[in-house]
Amino acid sequence: MAARWLRVLWPLLLLLQSVLPVPVPPGAGDERQTQAVRALARRLLGPRAAAVALSVDAALAEAGAGTDVYRLRSPPGAAVAVAVTGSSGVAAAAGLYRYLRDFCGCHVSWSGAQLRLPDPLPRLRDEIRAAAPGRYRYYQNVCTQSYSFAWWDWERWEREIDWMALSGINLALAFVGQEATWQRVYRSLGLNQTEIDAYFTGPAFLAWNRMGNLHGWAGPLPPAWHLKQRYLQYRIVERMRSLGMLTVLPAFAGHIPQGVLRVFPRVNATRLGGWSHFDCTYSCTYLLDPQDPMFQVIGTLFLKELIQEFGTDHIYSADTFNEMTPLSSDPAYLSRVSNAVFRSMTGADPEALWLMQGWLFQHQPEFWQPAQVRALLHGVPLGRMIVLDLFAESKPVYQWTESFYGQPFIWCMLHNFGGNHGLFGTVESINRGPFAARRFPNSTMVGTGVVPEGIEQNDMVYELMNELGWRHEPLDLPQWVTRYAERRYGAANTAAAAAWRLLLRSVYNCTGVCVNHNRSPLVRRPSLRMDTELWYNSSDVFEAWRLLLSAGTELGSSPTFRYDLVDVTRQAAQQLISSFYQSIRGAFRSHALPELLAAGGVLLYDLLPELDSLLCSHSLFLLGRWLEGARAMATGAQEAEQYELNARNQLTLWGPSGNILDYANKQLGGLVLDYYGVRWSLFVSALVESLHSGTPFHQDQFNQAVFQVERGFVYNKKRYPTVPVGDALEISRKLFLKYYPSIRTGRL
Repeated sequence: MAARWLRVLWPLLLLLQSVLPVPVPPGAGDERQTQAVRALARRLLGPRAAAVALSVDAALAEAGAGTDVYRLRSPPGAAVAVAVTGSSGVAAAAGLYRYLRDFCGCHVSWSGAQLRLPDPLPRLRDEIRAAAPGRYRYYQNVCTQSYSFAWWDWERWEREIDWMALSGINLALAFVGQEATWQRVYRSLGLNQTEIDAYFTGPAFLAWNRMGNLHGWAGPLPPAWHLKQRYLQYRIVERMRSLGMLTVLPAFAGHIPQGVLRVFPRVNATRLGGWSHFDCTYSCTYLLDPQDPMFQVIGTLFLKELIQEFGTDHIYSADTFNEMTPLSSDPAYLSRVSNAVFRSMTGADPEALWLMQGWLFQHQPEFWQPAQVRALLHGVPLGRMIVLDLFAESKPVYQWTESFYGQPFIWCMLHNFGGNHGLFGTVESINRGPFAARRFPNSTMVGTGVVPEGIEQNDMVYELMNELGWRHEPLDLPQWVTRYAERRYGAANTAAAAAWRLLLRSVYNCTGVCVNHNRSPLVRRPSLRMDTELWYNSSDVFEAWRLLLSAGTELGSSPTFRYDLVDVTRQAAQQLISSFYQSIRGAFRSHALPELLAAGGVLLYDLLPELDSLLCSHSLFLLGRWLEGARAMATGAQEAEQYELNARNQLTLWGPSGNILDYANKQLGGLVLDYYGVRWSLFVSALVESLHSGTPFHQDQFNQAVFQVERGFVYNKKRYPTVPVGDALEISRKLFLKYYPSIRTGRL
């Protein structure tokens, strides 16, 4: 089958090679970056972009430090309102957004843009100059590639890169399409297509294939996937570099397909253990010994192929031990591994710099003691590795590793796991953390980073973190969030501002070790032992809901307001579901069948359907958007079915048997009713039957039964709308009038 596909697609491949754009060489000059940022302004502002003069002058960069700088001024008597000059395209774009944000009251985010420009555009009384405090503002988690980017086309990537530039991001992963290069390398080594197909996962799980956690699951990758992704990577790399961003390319971490052992039977490779509830059917990847000559052969060959095709900015990413225990804790072994990875980079690029996710150190602290951390880091010459302190807002590693024992690091905000929905933030921590890290004794901090596993949620937190990447001191958060609400909605509104201040002090201000992994009973497999504890006062969210609704008459035409109203209503409904769950559990334990039927009935026949209707009223909360995005990547019916199965499984079972069940849960219209709702119906029915018959409720038996429901959803092929239905404001108001009186009186 694969051979037939290759024969069919080979002419297309040759044609594609003849029309692929040539990536901009690293270090695009001032003129090219100027043209790129002006094109961004036209996409963003349309004809009004003519009133803003944009230019790039690399000489503006801070002498010695090499940090980005932008300058804003209004030339006297000029036809333009403001002239923005940046040391790079990214710096100029960040300066443009500073002007739009602070002087025009505008806002750009994942959920929408508010660009009601004043007419005429305001002029500046004084020149403004801003210099970034660090060399880098980094973006992306390796997992984001699968949880959020998996089904993106160029149109969506273009919007994201524009947002990145406006946010001042100058360092980002460029991982798309790397499997096409790996396939060429494996074929050149002698592997057959069957062996390669058995190694790659499906598109929704490639992040974990790339880190050596998984192989084969939900695959293989069709030939057309490689062609489309390769073409997409050309455009991504070209656009990023044209704006002055540094692209981070993938490198070899040491993991190999089993087929390598057939071709090279004497190779020294060891099988790692299973990963995250997966057995060796889809896990237990082979890891080459760092001293085996094939380590350098494969690693250098891959990187040379990649550089030849896409050029390089000399920064590469590889993660050998992501959530996997190394074969030995001997510091000498760990140094050999990191040194082998680095040498495979320098074998292709003598100027290579290794960017490594530091997640492993806080994820397995019992293994990664100071001696082991130091050994891994010091296997690479000091200054030739940058460590991402990935979860620094909650579990900073630099503090107990003497600033990564001399290796440069980037202070990162992880914030989100699995792309879950749910209002969450650690605003006090991110407002203080980067500045404390810079003051740390002998600090090697070189920048800040935004590294969520999934995006398109909690816009406020990312707006804040991106602004902090350009600041030299913390912000006054209540003042900042008040201005944020005004910019986001395009008008000052007392109730909306008060709502945001309530959210800021509560749901967005988790302190201590906070993990934003939504464990609400709504999105978990039901049981009698679910945690309903919150890190905030739930009444603050209910009051914010009331305040936002009261602002609906004035702000209801704002798309960003409608998004926030749906999101806050969703959070309030999630809290209500937890309350009904507690009532159901309490009634069952008290053998109170009427109370169980009453609470279960309201949950199943009113609250869950109403929540689903609410989510169906907004395009960004539609299950159909995710599923149809997957199908749109296909070139035929068989591919479309495979991609949809990938998309459904990631949201739910996350593996063949619920291996990481509900890790990537989302609250989407269609998913709430047809997946979570069906599970809850089965759970309530099981509890009612238990009380009615006098037999115990057995969780194990329920799990077996509900697994069939969960698996049925993955395979049911039902198509879901991609266009919203209903009025979000009216649905939210209906829910509020129905449930808020009980909230106020304490009956919920």
